[in-house]
Amino acid sequence: MNHSRQFGTFIAGGLLCALVDIGVMQILLHSGAHFTAATTAGFVAGLLVNYAFHSRVTFEAGASASSFARYLCVVGLNYLLTMGCVALAVALAGQPLLGKILSLPLVSVNGYLLSKFWIFRKNAP
Repeated sequence: MNHSRQFGTFIAGGLLCALVDIGVMQILLHSGAHFTAATTAGFVAGLLVNYAFHSRVTFEAGASASSFARYLCVVGLNYLLTMGCVALAVALAGQPLLGKILSLPLVSVNGYLLSKFWIFRKNAP
């Protein structure tokens, strides 16, 4: 797959995952959950869809224990970025969704680069 098509597929998969992520978050917020619990649940739901989609479709690498372990390292970093943005938006504007939306480009670029060059790279350590 050429690089521009691969990036386009990555973005399309990311949009699907973002819809799952934000959808779960919003459902939980409207159900009375605290923003940290709702953000976390949305993030976990999105990450499971994300790994399955990108391992099979975007990078055509298939799932493995080692790629999933590398993926979880990146997820940890992206989780910290997400929670930082959400907490900042809550502190400044009382709007957790705003922070979530602002975090999406950061975690998308970080996720693509680390996926391409580390997580799903052929012969990755």
